[in-house]
Amino acid sequence: MSLSILDILLLFGVGSIAGFVNVLAGGGSALTLPALIFLGLDSALANGTNRLALISQNLAAVSSFKKNKLHDFPTSLRMALYTLPGAVLGAMAAVHVSDALFQRILGLIMIGIGVTLFISPAGRSQASPEQRPSLWLYPLLFAIGFYGGFIQAGVGFLFIAVLFHLGRMNLVRVNMHKVFIILLNTVPAFLVFVLNGKVLWVHGFVLAAGNSFGAWWGAHAAVRGGDKVIRVALSFAILIMAAKLFGIL
Repeated sequence: MSLSILDILLLFGVGSIAGFVNVLAGGGSALTLPALIFLGLDSALANGTNRLALISQNLAAVSSFKKNKLHDFPTSLRMALYTLPGAVLGAMAAVHVSDALFQRILGLIMIGIGVTLFISPAGRSQASPEQRPSLWLYPLLFAIGFYGGFIQAGVGFLFIAVLFHLGRMNLVRVNMHKVFIILLNTVPAFLVFVLNGKVLWVHGFVLAAGNSFGAWWGAHAAVRGGDKVIRVALSFAILIMAAKLFGIL
């Protein structure tokens, strides 16, 4: 399946926005998945191809956080390991889900993401990163890993909520850990899609270039704070795309 110049510009542009938004908040896959489906990919192929971009995106974000001297790799790794079994199981389930069911699930999730964009935990943004995390954190990391392996869209919001409320850390550290965790649990899920022939490499690399570009700058912006305008704008885009998937538009 070849790409025109306009297709390349579309994928790079959508990927850049998605990478930036994914690092600051989450939900970027709610833009990239419909974009890939719009270009003619079926749901499983779009889901698998999107994972290549996510790996590249989160590598760029981790690198950018490290350059800003913000990292805690041992803690990030420990939390990421709890998500890996769920990520593999979720990806195996996603490979066998029909197009129609996948698009309806994605549509419902995008509506949920649009609503949660207006709910910000910023009131607790100065919570101490040294607080002991809740024991509920770890089983929920497994559950989010399954969700991320299955559909990915909006998984960043789930990690933000769980790490902030149960991990008891400030939002900058939440984002720092989030990009590392998503990077690690995306790899085995991506391999499941590769083994099932559900990745279009050219589309994936173009999207990855855009995601990486946006993620690099998103990590810089996350350190400095401020994503309110992006959340509002993205919420409208998500709701429009959800309506399209349900056949309303």
